[in-house]
Parts: sequence; C-alpha cells; structure tokens
Amino acid sequence: MKDYLIDAMSTLNTKIIFRFLGITAILNGFFMFIAVPFSMYHDEIAKWGILSAGIITVIIGLLLYFFNKPTSTNIQKKEGYLIVTLGWLTLSLTGMLPYLFSGVIPNITNAFFETISGYSTTGSSILTDIESMPKGILFWRSATHWIGGMGIIVLTIAILPLLGIGGMQLFMAEAPGPSTDKLHPRITDTAKRLYLIYVTLTFAQFLLLKFAGMTWFDAINHAMATMSTGGFSTKNNSVAFYNNLPLVQYIIIFFMLIAGTNFVLTYFALKGKIQKVFRSEEFTYYLFGIIAVASIVTLLIYFFQDPNLQTTIAHPMVFGREESAIRHALFMVTSIVTTTGFVTADFTMWSFFATGIFFALFFTGGSAGSTSGGVKVVRHIVMLKNSFLEFKKALHPNAIIPVRYDGKAVNKNIVFNIISFFIIYMLIFIMSSVIFTFFGLDFISALGAAASSLGNIGPAIGSVSPVDNFSHLSNGAKWFCSFLMLIGRLELFTVLILFTPFFWRKN
Repeated sequence: MKDYLIDAMSTLNTKIIFRFLGITAILNGFFMFIAVPFSMYHDEIAKWGILSAGIITVIIGLLLYFFNKPTSTNIQKKEGYLIVTLGWLTLSLTGMLPYLFSGVIPNITNAFFETISGYSTTGSSILTDIESMPKGILFWRSATHWIGGMGIIVLTIAILPLLGIGGMQLFMAEAPGPSTDKLHPRITDTAKRLYLIYVTLTFAQFLLLKFAGMTWFDAINHAMATMSTGGFSTKNNSVAFYNNLPLVQYIIIFFMLIAGTNFVLTYFALKGKIQKVFRSEEFTYYLFGIIAVASIVTLLIYFFQDPNLQTTIAHPMVFGREESAIRHALFMVTSIVTTTGFVTADFTMWSFFATGIFFALFFTGGSAGSTSGGVKVVRHIVMLKNSFLEFKKALHPNAIIPVRYDGKAVNKNIVFNIISFFIIYMLIFIMSSVIFTFFGLDFISALGAAASSLGNIGPAIGSVSPVDNFSHLSNGAKWFCSFLMLIGRLELFTVLILFTPFFWRKN
C-alpha cells in the first residue's frame, strides 16, 4: 500500500501543489495583518496574537513557495482537486492561529471548528458571548467568511499569470457545479471581474448599513458576512439585535438576495442587461420561490405564531404587525435559502409547520455561481424536469425528449451528474444524522446538525436552533461537523474523489 501511494504521488506535480499552498498561506497571513489595526485601535492584547499568527503564516507560506520551484507549471485535473482541498485545509489550519495565539479560543477543536465554519461560510459557532470578544478577533472572524465566500482560490487565479502558472484546472475544481458560464474567455480575467463585483458590492452594503444606523465596525463585519453568505454577526442575538431598525434588515435582505444569485447574472445586471437576468430559469425560480415561501411564512407568523414570539417582533405598534410579519418571514426565508444564516427570530417558535418548511429549505440552496452553499436551485430544476420527462417516456417509450434548461437541451452527462450529486448528498445527510446520534445528539438535533453543516447554513433545529450554538457538541461531533462543512463548501466531488482508488492510479 505504501509503495502504491508513493508510485501514485510520483505522477503528480507535487512541487506546484506545495507552491500553491505557499501562496495561499501568504495571502492568508496578509489578511491577518489587516485585522491588527482593529485591535490596536481598541488597545487590545489580542493584537499581538493576531500579529504573531500572521507572521508565522507568511513564513510558512514563503518556505513552501521558495523551496518548491516546479519544473513544469502545468496543472492537471488531479493537481487541481488536491490544491483546492489542501488549500482549504491550509486556510483553516493557519486561520485558527489568531484564535489560539490570542487565547480567545484556546482549544484546538473549537478553534478549528470556528475557523472552517468561517471559510466554508457556514456560520455555525461555538462562541457563547460574541460581544465580549476583542474587536480584532471579530474582524478576523468575519474576514474568514469574506475570504471563503468567493474562494481565495479564485483570487489566486487572478495573480497566477504573474507567477507563470495557468489557472483553468483550478477554476474547474473550485466551481464543480453545473454552471459553466464565464464573464470572459480568459479564466484569469473572469476571476478579476468576479472579485471586482464582490468587493464593490461589499463596500456598497457597508456604506448603506452605516447610513441605516449601524456603527462602522458592525457595518463592515455584517457586509462581509452577507456578501459571503456566511452569517457571523458581531452581536449575540445576530441581526435580531437590529429589530428596532427595520431599514438595516431590509438592506441585508437585499444583499443576501444578490449574494445568492449567480454572479454572472449580477455582472449582466450591473452592465444594464436586465433582460438576461429575468430570462434565467434559475433566477426566476430562485426569486419567486423565496417570495412564495415567505408569503406562506408571513401568514403563519401573523395568524398562528407562538405568543412568545411577540418579544421578537420589533415595536408592532410603531412599524405595524403586518410589516413586522412580512419582514421577519422574508428575512429568515432569504437567510436560509441563501445559506447565510443570519437570524432575526427563532423560526422553530413559529409552529411545527413553519419549522418543517424551514427544514425543507435546508436542502434548497442558492444559485449556481453564487457564494451560497447547499444543493443549488438549478439542480432541483433539472431533476424535476427530468422526472416529468420520465412520465412522458412511460407513455411514449420511443420518444427522444431531452431535458431543456433556459431553452437549450441539457447534455445527458450533466443530468446524470446532477442526479448522482443529489443521491450522494442525501446519502451523506442520512448517514451523518445517524453518526451524530452516536455522538450523543437527540434525533431532531442530529438531523439539524447534519443538514446545516452539509448545506453550510448555520442555524438548524433542536439543540442547534437559531437561538443556540454548537458549543455543547462533543469534540468528535465538532470534527465531524468540520468535515461536512468542508465537503459541502466544495460540493462533495472535489473532496470525496480524493478517497477513491482510481484517483491515485497512474493512468
């Protein structure tokens, strides 16, 4: 077995893999340096821990970079999958250093959980008193979201030409979903445009949130968490803290919708090509699906809500009970569908039916090509269309009827890939739920933890509901959650393919 692995590794361009991991660590370290001024401004001891973590991370990156000069800069698919998976692990292992060195999260298990929850844009947390955390650490915590949201891999693709390295294989591994749209025929230009949109929208939301009543620090943190569909907040009560500022919540709703939309469509919208946006089947189902579900939830809140929920509906006499019901329903539905995970109220208190609706939304996801996690809307569309076609074929067995999406026939291989993805996704969810019961969670909590971690959602049901967190889980359960967050963020195949024997064969 050992000889087999050595033989398999000899066929890989290991130097380019390690060199890329070095670049990833260097960039991660420089992002840590950005968090230092926030700690210095508030005169926090944590600044030394963050600074030390950044220096060590950059040194690790430089060593990996300069001691691995490749003879060939060609990246094949195998190297691409390894680089993306190992790159995410490199981010998480180095990204937890600020927590450890500052002493804010001294436990390695908890530090790794919080870190990979950030980079995977899941938003699950083990922190019980967020508002007591140092400002520099809170900024770093939000920054892990922002880095992971679009993918530091894409950022690196944008600068790889300067290093003499091609990036197409990396982009294919980082975005393994069914969407193949590109803004520009050159992949590096695509990455640059994606990040330009990402940065611009983040800055725009920051300004609007500041104008709406947030402090500048809270505004920048919530903007980063929104555009990455992450969900880390600087407040213990998440966005429920701003229930008396409806404008803040409406702004976040708007940007959650954008973040959950295919960034290619966002690019077209910014270019004034609105027709292209509404011609997209995925966007139509995504937008009107949210509106439809939010309408149902609004009625549940307004007519059948638990009496205890009155405390979460902000100033009903001032803003109107109807407006509050609409706002909370739209916010929570958008938050779960886009897998952002911000919270304005505990949806598990909105009747069993409402809880069932939100649990179903755990398996929806946003659009392909967005920062959202989950199954993705386009996969559901293709699977439903294929299922209806099977009924037609039962009546007309000799008919050749292709699945059509956006008016074009979908290749059978893509249909099979989507069906395979969904089957594997559900199998992992079922097995994970059972595994969580082994770790001591009750059945409802096990379902919630599995669905939330795999879908990169954050809040769940049971003991990990929107008003609870993951701090009470055992160490084993936290490590398993971390694994699910990773494979969920990279859409299963990118990571799971590494566990197959044929990946390591020579040919």
